[in-house]
Amino acid sequence: MDAITKLDELIASKALTASTFRSLVLGFFKRSKRSFPWRETHDPYEILVSEIMLQQTQTERVVQRYSQFLAKFPSCGVLASASVGEVITAWQGLGYYRRALNLHRAARIVVRDYRSQFPEDVETLRTLPGLGPYTAAAVATFAFGKAVPMIETNIRALYLYSFFGRRRSVSDKEILELVKLTIYKRDPRRWFYALMDLGVELKRHRKKVNHRSKHYAPQSRFEGSHRQVRAAVLRVLSESSKATRGAIEKLTKYAPERVAKALVELEREGFVTCKGRRYALRVN
Repeated sequence: MDAITKLDELIASKALTASTFRSLVLGFFKRSKRSFPWRETHDPYEILVSEIMLQQTQTERVVQRYSQFLAKFPSCGVLASASVGEVITAWQGLGYYRRALNLHRAARIVVRDYRSQFPEDVETLRTLPGLGPYTAAAVATFAFGKAVPMIETNIRALYLYSFFGRRRSVSDKEILELVKLTIYKRDPRRWFYALMDLGVELKRHRKKVNHRSKHYAPQSRFEGSHRQVRAAVLRVLSESSKATRGAIEKLTKYAPERVAKALVELEREGFVTCKGRRYALRVN
């Protein structure tokens, strides 16, 4: 009997408890766990890189780029000493470049303030740039074995489906209470990987479960968006040491006002610099 059918039976018979839920999740993981390179390490830096990459990016794309990024920046210290431009260039193709900038800034803080040793507690991890509640909890759990409740899209779907029936507008706060109740404290690292994997399996068979979350918001289109313009500008600058706005407009083929808006933002946010009407990726 497959795990989703078994889950449906437990729900229908009102036999789904914390104990039966754990058994189902861990049993599925034992038979069908997914394999990823970041699941083979306890290094907090390597885990942070994977978690930042996985934010809003499909797993398949991250698998292709994760090892390449670590080959170029094998440690927190190496990343911290790199220039913004080098990091942005290595991030090409993953999108949402603010993640790369935050990762770079976080690495510099860890090197400067913590002597290259990642803090283990969630509260301190959350003070690092780009680490929200989930990412901080993921580093604490997967690197240090902390039993910290957390929610990401697949975990959310699994709990919504298993414990909230047909209810709509379910808050993450409600889900977190159940995550706390059911957490497998003997091995939280394995537990949360198992939750994610069963959540992925569930979403293959039961569509749009996360639409019942209070926090659900459809992802905006990339094609033709302002994000696409920003990404195109950064791509041009990663391939050219310096370029005028006119040259960037020509190479990206976007309207002057759209390129100008992107450049103003990127300069303000610390991605690029402008000297003598020529733009370049930051070097410090």
